[in-house]
Amino acid sequence: MDQKGWLKIIALILLCFLPLSQGRGLGDFGLKREDSNQIYNKTLARILVEYASAVYTMDLTELFTWTCSRCGDLTEGFEVVEIIVDVQNCLQAYVGVSPDPNAIIIVFRGTQENSIQNWIEDLFWKQLDLNYPGMPDAMVHHGFYSAYHNTTLRPAVLRAVEKTRKLKGDVPIIVVGHSMGGAMASFCALDLVVNQGMEKVKLMTFGQPRIGNAVFASYFIEQVPDTIRVTHAHDIVPHLPPYYHYFPQKTYHHFPREVWLHDVGLGSLVYLIEQICDESGEDPTCSRSVSGNSVKDHLVYLGVNMKAETWGTCRIVMDYSVLPYQMDLAGNVVLSKDMMRKESESQPIIQLDKQGSRVSGTSTI
Repeated sequence: MDQKGWLKIIALILLCFLPLSQGRGLGDFGLKREDSNQIYNKTLARILVEYASAVYTMDLTELFTWTCSRCGDLTEGFEVVEIIVDVQNCLQAYVGVSPDPNAIIIVFRGTQENSIQNWIEDLFWKQLDLNYPGMPDAMVHHGFYSAYHNTTLRPAVLRAVEKTRKLKGDVPIIVVGHSMGGAMASFCALDLVVNQGMEKVKLMTFGQPRIGNAVFASYFIEQVPDTIRVTHAHDIVPHLPPYYHYFPQKTYHHFPREVWLHDVGLGSLVYLIEQICDESGEDPTCSRSVSGNSVKDHLVYLGVNMKAETWGTCRIVMDYSVLPYQMDLAGNVVLSKDMMRKESESQPIIQLDKQGSRVSGTSTI
C-alpha cells in the first residue's frame, strides 16, 4: 500500500475516536459520557432544523396545509395551528402540534436574505440599552426584545399555545428559531416560563446572535435550563454583537449550551463533529476558536437550507380560494385553525388584531 493509502487509514482511525472527545469539559461538572444525550439529542436537532427551515416558505397556503417543499420528511404529520405575519415589522412565526416528538412547536423566522448583509453589519453596533424587566443588572438590546414582546407575534403565539394545550393537555413546548428568529425564540421561551408559568419548555436555536449580557445569560439558563444553541463552522452571526472578554460585565454574552457543528478530516475523508461546549456560554474551544466570517455557513445547518425562497422583503403569497382572507390596516395577518373541530372538518380561520377588510383572489404582499 502506498503512503497516501496509509494516511487515509490512519485518518479514518483517528476520526473514529473523535466522537469520544465531543463535549470537551463534560467531566468538569460531573456528567458521565453516556449522559451527554440529556444535553443534546442529535435526532431532535435534525427534526427541529427542518421546522426552522420551513418558516422561510413564501406560500402561506402551502405552509398552513404543511404541503410545502420543506414540509415533510422528519416532520411528517405536523399540524399547523396558527401562522402569524407581522408585515409592518417583517416578522413571521407559526405554532403547531408535532406527533414525534409529541410537543407543541413554536417557530420564528429569521432575517430575509436581501437584508441580511445590512442586518449583520448593524449587529456590530447594537448596544445593551434595555434593562430586562424584573432582573436587576440584566441588560438586553431593545430591538431583539421588542421584536417579540412589542409586535403582533407575542399575543398570537400565546393564544395559540393556550388553546392547543386546552385540547392536547400539558404536552411539552419546543421553541425554535434561526438567526434573528433564534433571538425571538429565546425571548419567547423565557416569557413562557417566567410570565406564563409554563413548564416543560425547551429551546433550540440555530445561528442566533447574542441578545444580552452575562447577568441576563445566567438568569436565562436558570429559567430555561433545557436550552441548546447550535452554531455552524465559521457562521458570522453567533459572533455578533461582539463579545469582549476584557469587559465581562459590559459586553454581550451568550447563554449556554452551545453545540458547535464543524467538519474535520483529511483529504476526501470528512467527518461532522457536533461538539457539546462547556457551561460558560462562551467556550473558547468552540465557535469562538475560529473567525466568524461566513454568511454561507449561516445559511446551511445540518445540511438543511435556511435561505428564504424569495429576495423580496416580507413577500408572502396566499391562495384566497383556499384560505378565506382578511387583513388589518397595517397588513398584519393571523391564520388560525379551530382545533376543536375534527381534523377532516377543520377549516382555517383568519383572525385580526384590528378591524380588517376582506380581500379575495391571489395576491402577493
